[in-house]
Amino acid sequence: MDTITTALPGILIAYGVFVMGMFSPGPNILSIIGTSMSVNRDAERALAMGVGTGSLLWGLLAWGGLTTLLMAYAGLMTVIKIAGALYLLWLAVKSFRAAATRQDLAAQALALPGGPRAYFWRGLTIQMTNPKAALTWTATISLGLAPGAPWWIGGIIVGGTTIISFAGHLAYAVAFSTQPMVAAYLRARRWIQAGLGVFFCFASLRLLTSRT
Repeated sequence: MDTITTALPGILIAYGVFVMGMFSPGPNILSIIGTSMSVNRDAERALAMGVGTGSLLWGLLAWGGLTTLLMAYAGLMTVIKIAGALYLLWLAVKSFRAAATRQDLAAQALALPGGPRAYFWRGLTIQMTNPKAALTWTATISLGLAPGAPWWIGGIIVGGTTIISFAGHLAYAVAFSTQPMVAAYLRARRWIQAGLGVFFCFASLRLLTSRT
């Protein structure tokens, strides 16, 4: 019980970074939005499920890879944390720049033959070849997994973020199939991006100042 209590703040911040990363549009989100706006709900849900499955795979890779590296080279955690913090700062800069511009989302629909299965595999491919996903996972695991933490802490992070990923990407798919939601998002987009920038700055500072 003491272990989970000690690790809980880091786990919650890791969840927060993952959620905010989903709000920061990348190839996966833009594909889901574009497909939701112009194809059909079966396609958009299949695409979202593929992206969610890719998130699970990235989570397992990051968890297993970082745990193995830290067991062999405990001092490597400092390098990983610096890299994760720099990535979060880059996301902050990107969010602030997006908030300062009037340019709207450049979402593009995916018109694929083969039905929902083709959209699922396309979503999985987009997520697994997305460098943003790999870097987000490195930062997420780094925030929640301290050196010496039991292996199951990483499992809690991966399990929780997997649930968030499936729920969040499916919510994107359903919400952006309605014009009122699209219009509401576009009106609030600049404020959302500014808020993301503030959060990423906080997470970067938290990662740099956390105990190694």
